[in-house]
Amino acid sequence: MSQSPIELKGSSFTLSVVHLHHSQPEVIRQALQDKVDQAPAFLKDAPVVINVASLSGEVNWREIQQAVASAGLRVVGISGCKDEQLKRAITRAGLPLLSEGKGQKAAPPPAPAVPENVPAKTRIINTPVRSGQQIYARNSDLIVTSSVSAGAELIADGNIHVYGMMRGRALAGASGDAQCQIFCTHLSAELVSIAGQYWLSDQIPPEYAGQAARLSLIENVLTIQPLN
Repeated sequence: MSQSPIELKGSSFTLSVVHLHHSQPEVIRQALQDKVDQAPAFLKDAPVVINVASLSGEVNWREIQQAVASAGLRVVGISGCKDEQLKRAITRAGLPLLSEGKGQKAAPPPAPAVPENVPAKTRIINTPVRSGQQIYARNSDLIVTSSVSAGAELIADGNIHVYGMMRGRALAGASGDAQCQIFCTHLSAELVSIAGQYWLSDQIPPEYAGQAARLSLIENVLTIQPLN
């Protein structure tokens, strides 16, 4: 029997959802452009889902779609649409209507026991991480004992610890582990992310600027607290 030319498999991806609270295309474009300019390496050409649940009244979907695209984002689907006329416009644009269901999640299987004499994998960086550098700790935690410059990027499948000034981007739980955390002694990051949930610099509470902080996910929501 000859092998099929295609193979269809189930998979899952973490996508950012842009919730629109305004229907004027230029206002949307400028707001999105400001976000992209803050973290171009993370957001430029990023696939996004557009949530239109807050839109009401007359909506020119064609212009809104163009505004999102002109800000450098790629729309892969629409969620939260309840208006039938808007649904038809979105369908004519060739975009799928998605559902963001919040059904109960199956309990994760228990973690396999780790022998006590086997240390956890950790990648340790003892030198400053310069602008333009990217450090990736695959299947492990990442510890940086020095400073991280603006424009630098830390990525780890596990936790991230930074024991110097953190001005770059920190993406923990890159493989989707929502139990991962970010620990910083001096938080001034351009972007922080855990398992795809992220904050840009202007979303980090100002009282934590330059402070010791710990970031984690609680019910899939990014949260921050002092690092004591």
